[in-house]
Amino acid sequence: MTTQQDEMTMNPKQQVASRAAEIATSGMIIGLGTGSTANLFIDELARRQREQQLDIQVVASSVISRVKAQQAGLRVIPIEQLSHLDMYVDGADEVTTSMLLLKGRGQDLVCEKLLASHATAFYVLVDDSKMVERIGEKHAIPIEVMPNAAQLVLNCLAKLRAKGSLRLNAAGDNVAYSAAGNLILDMQFEDLDAAQINALLTVTPGIVEHGIFADMATVVFVGSASGVKLLEAK
Repeated sequence: MTTQQDEMTMNPKQQVASRAAEIATSGMIIGLGTGSTANLFIDELARRQREQQLDIQVVASSVISRVKAQQAGLRVIPIEQLSHLDMYVDGADEVTTSMLLLKGRGQDLVCEKLLASHATAFYVLVDDSKMVERIGEKHAIPIEVMPNAAQLVLNCLAKLRAKGSLRLNAAGDNVAYSAAGNLILDMQFEDLDAAQINALLTVTPGIVEHGIFADMATVVFVGSASGVKLLEAK
């Protein structure tokens, strides 16, 4: 178990990863998110498995998380074999005090939301730089679309005064594809709040998934220089 003295030597992301790993118990199936904070959680979970001989299985939201988990010695099972998921742990790009999340700056949005929605508990790990007053404050909202529907969806969203474009790859010389083989629109909505955007994107044909995670988080672990604060679902 991590002591208060141990936490003092950790940065905020390491603190929240350690706290979340302490929740794991033998017999659990645990979903692994994708990104820098999720990687820290994988490391902490693997450490607990080694030191306390936990009997756990994990399922990954991405190829990179699956490879990291396997290298760390965790027993990975494919999503198609899941009968249930005890907990899912991932980071977020933005979080409000009401526990509304924005995710999807990476390329694995569809799988991340799939696991988060089917888990008995969804634990979100962030540092305090990710806290915002409203979703979309710092980042555009990622919208994953069918490849042949990108322009039609753009046209539809433009009528609602949304602004944005197709996401490009790192080199900027081609479009970026998601892990599911779809295109990604990064959009900003000036005249709609998060609830309106969520409702709109959920019913727009051609949209596969989007980055607003509403009413899904069980606990948000917020790390800072002064320690870890918990936001909990009411």
